[in-house]
This record gives sequence, structure tokens and C-alpha cells, in this order.
Amino acid sequence: MPIKIQDSLPAQAILESENIFVMTENRAMHQDIRPLNVLIMNLMPNKEITETQILRKLSNSPLQVNVELLQTQSYTPTHVDASHLDSFYTTFDKVKDRKFDGMIITGAPLDYVKFEDVAYWKEMTEIFDWCETHVHCTFFLCWACFAALYYYYGLERFDREKKLSGVYSHHVLKPTSPLFRGFDDVFYAPHSRAMGIEREKIENTPGLELMAYSDEAGVAIVKTEDSRKFFVGLHAEYDANTLSDEYFRDLGKGMNPDIPVNYFPDNDPTKKPIVNWRSTGQLLYTNWLNYYVYQSTPYDVNTIGR
Repeated sequence: MPIKIQDSLPAQAILESENIFVMTENRAMHQDIRPLNVLIMNLMPNKEITETQILRKLSNSPLQVNVELLQTQSYTPTHVDASHLDSFYTTFDKVKDRKFDGMIITGAPLDYVKFEDVAYWKEMTEIFDWCETHVHCTFFLCWACFAALYYYYGLERFDREKKLSGVYSHHVLKPTSPLFRGFDDVFYAPHSRAMGIEREKIENTPGLELMAYSDEAGVAIVKTEDSRKFFVGLHAEYDANTLSDEYFRDLGKGMNPDIPVNYFPDNDPTKKPIVNWRSTGQLLYTNWLNYYVYQSTPYDVNTIGR
């Protein structure tokens, strides 16, 4: 949340020049406040782990957020307890007539699968279209990031020969953006994917802004110029052991995975990883929720998309 100060206080200009959000008394008096409605479409096989990771980031804020969980209607996951889905998840047909302040669409383990060959691709395209008129701001994560860039802009991904797995350094390219308030100039975050997109494609596409880039991992964060869509290829919400669990799982399947980069101390999988991305994850989700959802969504949620 911002600090509220008297109008024209000299410190206001200094703080704003440092990319610190300041709210004057006049603006505070004219703000309408209500709970935010955020929809999370969880495409990951282990629903409980992913939902907990994201909810942890959204919860560390003074904002009141009403969260609903969405599952695919055209495809039934096989790695989750059906009772969990029945108890806590809804389907698109039950929410399609409502408006939401924010939406997060997660990644999915679909490396090397063409988008059109995904079992629920038709449903995803319907949801992508629906977001345009029913969601104020959408956050596309990992697989959903590349799927959305492909659907909205026709940008083809490329597939890596080997999976990108590890913790990588990133450069903030738009340091004055509210998204990066509190960020260091260089920040660290995990990646776990085999797909990517060339930087030149983003930079040459009207309406898109490249926000963060990694020399090793490539395009990391992109947004639309109107700040209605965020495409995030990294996993700043990951727990300390997420990459470790993935590595040992793949090792057990005989897949001969590479050791995650910059993750285990001394590159030794027997040693406990040290987290250096937790604050990045908190800032990324909190800043998105505050500046791009709460601060700009209409007070009357039914006017979204008009």
C-alpha cells in the first residue's frame, strides 16, 4: 500500500523520482475501495502446491482479495484428487458471465507439445478471448505466457534442446515501472521450461514492452503497453525445493536431467538450496496486484471491458 502524505509536501517529488508510490490526501479522499476479485486458472498437475505458492504471494498484502480457483472443463486432470477439484475449483461455464479485477493463468507441463495439439487448447482460446472483455488485468505465467503471446500476437515460440532449469540473473529494463518498485537492478528468479521466444520478436511487436531480460534464460517479463496483460516466463513464486523436486523426479524417471543452474551450493544436489528470489517473488506479485489491479480497476467491476 502507498504512504499517504499532505499535498505538495517537498518529499513527494523526491520519493516519486525514486519510484516510490506516494498518495496525496486529495487522491486518497477520492478513492473508492472494495475487495478485489481474482481468478486463478491452475493448469499444473499438482494443484495444491501451485495454488499454495501463488496464494502465499497474493496474501502478503493489506488488500482484501477474493480468490477463486478455475480448472479446465474440457480436460480432466489425472494427478489430482477429484474431491479437491470438486470442493475448491469451479469451471469456465460457471464464471463466464462475471467480471474479474485480475486473473492468473499458470504454466503447464507441455514442453514440445504444439499449442493446437493441447487437449484443452480450444477452451484456452475461449478464455483468452473472454479475458479481453471480462478481466481488467491478466497475468500469464510460464506456459500460459508463451501460449498467450502466440494466440494474441502470432509469436511463435522456439523449443530448447534441453530444459532450462535453474536460478538466473535478470536485468530490469524499465526501472521506472511500478512493477519493479523495490527491485534491485539485477534480480534472481527460477526458470523451468524448454520453450522460449526471441527478444527481437517482442521488441518488434507493436503494443508490447520487454520489461526484464536474462542473458542466460532470455525473455523473462513482457507486458502490453496498456498494462492489461503481463507475460511472465519465470517462476518467482517457487518454493525452495521446487527445482530440487523436479530434478530428482526426472532423475528417477531415467531422463538424465541437467543439475539446475546456480541452485545447489557448489552444484552439489546433496546440499540444501539457498533461496535468493523470495523477495523478488513477493514484490512481483504484490506490485502487480497493487499497481495494475487495485489502483486501476474500475470501482464498479461490471464496467470492466466497456
